[in-house]
Amino acid sequence: MFIAIIGTRCSGKSTVQDYLVKYKEFRPVKILQGTSEHPLLFGSAAELLAHVTKNWRTNFVTIDLITRQVLEDFRTRPFVLVVGVDAPLLTRFRRISELANLHVVNAFESITAFYEHLEETNLVDPERLRPGWDTYFMQLASLASQRSNCMKRRVGAILVRNKRVVSTGYNGTPRGLTNCNEGGCVRCNSASESSDECLCLHAEENALLEAGRERVGDGSVLYCNTCPCLKCTIKIIQTGVKEVVYNLSYKVDDASAAQFSEAGVVLRRHAMRA
Repeated sequence: MFIAIIGTRCSGKSTVQDYLVKYKEFRPVKILQGTSEHPLLFGSAAELLAHVTKNWRTNFVTIDLITRQVLEDFRTRPFVLVVGVDAPLLTRFRRISELANLHVVNAFESITAFYEHLEETNLVDPERLRPGWDTYFMQLASLASQRSNCMKRRVGAILVRNKRVVSTGYNGTPRGLTNCNEGGCVRCNSASESSDECLCLHAEENALLEAGRERVGDGSVLYCNTCPCLKCTIKIIQTGVKEVVYNLSYKVDDASAAQFSEAGVVLRRHAMRA
């Protein structure tokens, strides 16, 4: 038997072929441009057809027959079975999109408009292949935030010195106390806005405490996925951090910015690329 598997992209053609090879003892055959000494590689569809016709008692399978004319030629043989494989459009999209580093949506009515969008997207930005330092450390801060169990919000912070990670932190109740998501902090688990009732240490505080004053040193940069609150700002200043980089804004940005400015600490926002 010779089985030719056809179908849409990402529908599962290779998976069907693998099944036949692994469980039904079929031999996979391929069509490649040029010639090859390998007995299962063929330079053209005609060469493949001649081979499988001569050896029709052997079970072969391929996913390389893609044109209607070639399929018609093969279907004249009584030992050929053409199997069509398909999958829902959304399923196929998900399978292929998992491999994409960047997703571009073309909903534009003209090529010019699409080109303008591609120009704004900057496909050839080197950071798409290798993240810059800001992006790298901000991604680490975002990853650290996933450890948080605070009921209000998840925040992560990375303390960096000379482009080396000194410490990390995320917000939550102090070590040894009941976790915030288990009711450990009254304020975070209620509608209260009184900061005095909050038991949660902020991500920035945890990163600074983990490092210790002596390890902060000159040239230290604190990366936070959210702009520090005023409570953390004064502690950041006190420990000697010289620069704070954040991604998301917070309701007290202006107050924090004023304190950082007065203390000579650089505060800047790094927007993560889509």
